[in-house]
Amino acid sequence: MTKLIGLFFTLFVFTSVGQIDELKRAQDTRKAQFTREESAHTLSKTIYVDPFIGTGGHGHTYPGAAAPFGMMQLSPDTRHDGWDGCSGYHYSDSIVYGFSHTHLSGTGVPDYCDLLVVPQVGSPKIDPGYSTKDGYGSRFSHETENAHPGYYDVKLLDENIDVRLTVTERCGMHEYTFNEEEGKRYILIDLDHRDRVLDAKLDVVDKHTIQGYRISESWASEQHFYFYIQSDISFKKTQIITKNGKHKLLISFPMGTKKVTLKVGMSAVDEAGAKRNLETEMPEWNFDVLRNAVNAKWQQELGRINVTSTNRETLITFYTALYHSFLAPNLFNDVDGRYRGRDKQIHTLTDLNQQQFTVFSLWDTYRATHPLFTLTQQRRTVDFMQTFQRQFEQVGDLPVWELAGNETECMIGYHSVSVLADAFIKGIGGELDQKTLLDQMLATSNYDEFGKVGYAKNGFIDIGHEPESVSKTLEYAYDDFCIAKLLESEGTLPEIQQIYEERSMNFINVFDPSTKFMRGRRSGQWFSPFDPAEVNFNYTEANSWQYSLYAPHAVGVLTDLLGGKDSLEHWLDRLFTTESNLSGRHQVDITGLIGQYAHGNEPSHHIAYLYNYTNAPYKTQLYVDRILKEMYSIQPDGLSGNEDCGQMSSWYVLSSMGLYQIAPGNPYYEFGRPIMDQATLKLENGKQFTIKCINNSAENLYIQDIMLNGKRIDQHYISHETIMAGGTLEFTMGSNPILNRSFLKHAPTISELPERFVSAPYIEQEARVFDESMEISLGTALPANQEIFYTLDGTIPNGTSARYSNPISIRENTTLNAISYNGTNASAVITNSFLKRDNTVSIQLFSEYANQYAAGGEYSLIDGIIGGNEFRTGDWQGYWAQDIVTEISFAGGKSISEIGIGCLSDMKSWVFLPKEVVFEGTTDGTNYERIGSQLFTTESIEDMAPHKVTALVNTDATKSYKTIRITVKNSGKCPAWHLGNGNDTWLFVDEIVFK
Repeated sequence: MTKLIGLFFTLFVFTSVGQIDELKRAQDTRKAQFTREESAHTLSKTIYVDPFIGTGGHGHTYPGAAAPFGMMQLSPDTRHDGWDGCSGYHYSDSIVYGFSHTHLSGTGVPDYCDLLVVPQVGSPKIDPGYSTKDGYGSRFSHETENAHPGYYDVKLLDENIDVRLTVTERCGMHEYTFNEEEGKRYILIDLDHRDRVLDAKLDVVDKHTIQGYRISESWASEQHFYFYIQSDISFKKTQIITKNGKHKLLISFPMGTKKVTLKVGMSAVDEAGAKRNLETEMPEWNFDVLRNAVNAKWQQELGRINVTSTNRETLITFYTALYHSFLAPNLFNDVDGRYRGRDKQIHTLTDLNQQQFTVFSLWDTYRATHPLFTLTQQRRTVDFMQTFQRQFEQVGDLPVWELAGNETECMIGYHSVSVLADAFIKGIGGELDQKTLLDQMLATSNYDEFGKVGYAKNGFIDIGHEPESVSKTLEYAYDDFCIAKLLESEGTLPEIQQIYEERSMNFINVFDPSTKFMRGRRSGQWFSPFDPAEVNFNYTEANSWQYSLYAPHAVGVLTDLLGGKDSLEHWLDRLFTTESNLSGRHQVDITGLIGQYAHGNEPSHHIAYLYNYTNAPYKTQLYVDRILKEMYSIQPDGLSGNEDCGQMSSWYVLSSMGLYQIAPGNPYYEFGRPIMDQATLKLENGKQFTIKCINNSAENLYIQDIMLNGKRIDQHYISHETIMAGGTLEFTMGSNPILNRSFLKHAPTISELPERFVSAPYIEQEARVFDESMEISLGTALPANQEIFYTLDGTIPNGTSARYSNPISIRENTTLNAISYNGTNASAVITNSFLKRDNTVSIQLFSEYANQYAAGGEYSLIDGIIGGNEFRTGDWQGYWAQDIVTEISFAGGKSISEIGIGCLSDMKSWVFLPKEVVFEGTTDGTNYERIGSQLFTTESIEDMAPHKVTALVNTDATKSYKTIRITVKNSGKCPAWHLGNGNDTWLFVDEIVFK
């Protein structure tokens, strides 16, 4: 998919000079409007919100109307598809296709954009096009487009229609003013827009009313959207269009109609729910009353933090970030308390003071958005916690990335436990049954999915068993810490608490002391060849630079692994100053680079604050200041990466106030570089906490002194409990760093290993195949307190086996088993096989494999290790957009009866079976003859599931072959039905077999 993504990126980057001029004029227009509003409404926070921030670049936000945490997001759609069209809108576009009612804010996968409404004049168009000539849609200009919290307007230039949109929580109002004197007036309702429709219905109830539903499949595998629409103008005629599988309704209005207003109610339950929502929330037809009401709601929410700054752009960036932070999660229950559960059944809330929510982008938002909510949205945080609990009761699993009642299983970890533990530890959710939620967390942590069982058994995830093994190991270890902290507060299960404390140290097992990076490992052997800048499937949307400091709960232990505070500082210095070049697979999410720090993606978000754990905490202030200034702006491309349902913005909100929690569950906020002159948190307990920044300026970015409630403090953190007690925190700033601040305390973190934790041993050698002999050296990340024992005869080692002290020499095929001991406590056993190469068999490759899919390198195809159905585990060799030609030679010749090669298909990832595999042989070393071939039929969408085949042919066993040449022919471009239509494809091959 990444190549297709690159194509879409190219399309919008090359913006014409005319478009650039238009963008500048539009920005000037909004700036002038902002100045007028600012002078008229000096106390309003909503005037500082610019919903267009993030709609350009790769921010993936939308500009339309939404209430805080509302169910409906009524916004224009300017794109049918593409990565930068995830929200349905991109600032570089010039055509509006219509206005739909659900949108995702800043995600990296597209979905939603349900129920497209298309106003038209003249001759109606039923289907969309990529221009206004071949389908519906109208040109628009940013000069006549405006957006504010809960409100959006635009002029459709081709149709000469003025559009205004506003919302309540579950309902939206469209106002279309037809400026043409002549021409028929139409509104098209298109249910086919964007996602694949599984089922749909449109009913004309009367001359003012339409109802129906749309069940669709995209990121969410089964999304239910029900609607109820009312018009203030009687329909002249309606035409339901269902031919050729279409689900559309064309409404015509009387000639000369000047303005049409629509009210739309939505529900995920049924049409009756959509109607009830509309009757309850939007009984009247007064657009401006509704607009003012939703604006007041936004004013109330944004007023939870009152900041002051002499820099107006800073205020705009801050309040827009706070606005984006409060768009999701989204309300999911109707006004009567009914909602659709993850079990696809309809449930009813027993207490209407509670709310059900959806859209939990937890891999992103657990880092900053949910910690921000513990300061600003405690009541809603309880609703989120109860939503998690109900979802577990319905399907037996806590959410990972839940969308519209569907678990997408997108991203990694089980970070619902982070949200739950952090809230409980901060005193939020005390009315909930903590024991029940803890049981649910424990169950989720141990499900046999995504490498969890192997992780729990071995202390790390083997790259041969699960892709993204390093990232999953690291994030599971953090999640285990969260469970351990909650078990500690519960105080009733000390043995289980001890197990999770030990599991929280499992990040140590993927730490390579020789490189000081986190690396993938196949049991005891490190993934190779190793390049920390390489983006490969050992990591999630990142490389080793960006994940190797991910132990936010145990910075003390991590620091010791690296060699102490100065070593941590040096590692961080290298990260921020090394070249920004990436190698390996193309990953569009890795943006906002400073060295190898990538602010545009979440794994890096805590890293700048780790300088607080070194002898140079002023560097946290230096780099946080740089990130705040370079990675955020008030332009449409003012976000350095995907917004991700609030995470990118929440980082800014917290960091601009000088706070950041690097490990939710550990209730402490690091001090960074406050850029606000003053920020006051209005807490839900009735108290206020004020942060003052004295001598604040662009040049004065370094903290000189810290006072809490009038008393100097000698620490670079503050507890959640202290903030909730209310008071005043004062930072005095200066232009020069205070270099000698090593006496300042860092936040509490795990600095001591659990007594029973033992790290798994590793093998220093990277090769699996050897010639005459091989020496094997063993090591452990904790050599000071561990011993290694091993066997070479296939038995499981224990404390009475051979103790490792010197390199082990082998001369035959050998399976090495090894174990580490710390007193009576033992690690998991690592097992690796070493193959003595048959010197009578050699291989030569005439094609170039991708480094990240090197498998075992040159000898991978004859190393005896056979891959499964997952190309990302490292057993398969990958070749991009080329045929594969390889020759296998037999010294002195060899008689064989058959020969074959393994081939893999995973078409969702653009990995196709070959078009043909051709086998040729030579008996004299010069002249080749065709032995045979195997053709593969063109794969279809029904073959999407990963699977492997072996291309196999019989040979003439009476002949002695010196060399056999195998040509694996690439299948060509992605076919028309594929998402990557027209783009190149991969070939993945593995073991060559013969007998």
